Amino acid sequence: MTAHASDIAFEETARVTPRVYSPAHILKSDDEALRTAQSLAERFALDAARRDSERILPFAELDACSGAGLWAMTVPREYGGAQVSYATVARVFAILAEADPSIAQIQQNHNSAVFWIWKTGNAQQRSFFLGEILGGARFGNANVDVGGRLPSGSAMTITPERGGFRLSGTKLYSTGALFADYVSTIGQDQEGRRTVAVVPAGHPGMKIIDDWQSFGQKTTASGTVIFEDVWVPPLNVLPIHQSYTLWPQNAVTQISHVGIDAGIARAAIDATIAFIRERDAASSPSAIPPLGADPYVIHELGELTTRLHAAEAMMDRAGREIDRCLADTGPNSIAAASIAVAQAKALTTEIAIEAGSKLFELAGTRSTHPSFNLDRHWRNARVHTVHDPVRWKYAAVGNFYLNGVRPSPTGQT
Repeated sequence: MTAHASDIAFEETARVTPRVYSPAHILKSDDEALRTAQSLAERFALDAARRDSERILPFAELDACSGAGLWAMTVPREYGGAQVSYATVARVFAILAEADPSIAQIQQNHNSAVFWIWKTGNAQQRSFFLGEILGGARFGNANVDVGGRLPSGSAMTITPERGGFRLSGTKLYSTGALFADYVSTIGQDQEGRRTVAVVPAGHPGMKIIDDWQSFGQKTTASGTVIFEDVWVPPLNVLPIHQSYTLWPQNAVTQISHVGIDAGIARAAIDATIAFIRERDAASSPSAIPPLGADPYVIHELGELTTRLHAAEAMMDRAGREIDRCLADTGPNSIAAASIAVAQAKALTTEIAIEAGSKLFELAGTRSTHPSFNLDRHWRNARVHTVHDPVRWKYAAVGNFYLNGVRPSPTGQT
């Protein structure tokens, strides 16, 4: 994670009134979700380098995404949604991330919110919030406490008061909050269990500060959210701990990260190939053979693309494991889904970072010129992959297959 430097003056941005938006399109199928993502990604890719270099926040692009129905793709059919498979979810994130991984990451926490609302909300909460999401509403998060988590859990308590709940605290790395209609924040209830409060945009006492600084994923606006004596009604508080213990919440959350890394890797490899082809086409004949004829360049690109395809296959497998788990949920199926996602995440992390680095080795010195901004692929990979660290993954996989130890449903996998 990158630091929020306290000694630098930042622009403070607080949404005073809720976002005004037209009702979103309602997707009907997995195929439509994939086609929609591809169509949007082609548009987003055109200005992705400029958004990165100038830190232009993607308000219009996010409006296009949620308006097209992609933010509601996992809303259950019983609530009017397409309820696409999690293999499709991963592919959608990969498609969007190939164009602009910041746009994909902003949706990541929202995607998790759809799941925990579905699985932990009561009938009124599911009906209201899933209906809002189907109509185009966006969720952002504010979950990470200043100074990290306490041994007992979150530093924030969500306490019953006056027929509702009261909360105060400061949260960092709040991806999506600046663009959201609802900001969800995790604290603990009086029994120390994970609890989430949903705070509408513009709610009194909530301030969103755009102080995100990083050399990659520049436009996620993963800044600070301050809650000062915020009160919300019972409708807006859900027992999210149930989603981790009874359902595959970790796997659902992390499959989005898998897709984002896969998309970054593909973008870096495609950029390498395109640069080499353009360089060779523009070069005058000389005694130096074109890069496209260099056997070592050919070998390296063959290896990179093979490893990418293997990672994508593992990504699809992980999505299908989540689908199987939801069809027959229990400790064994939750563990199987978590392990499958961990394996995929390990591979997509490695190929994203390597593809971003190999780009310059294979494309040559000219590819480092700032006008191309090709370093954004490595920068995005390096920053995004530390959001869901891979160092736990292989150990969890080995412990599962060797010793039969299921990964913790509430911890990192």
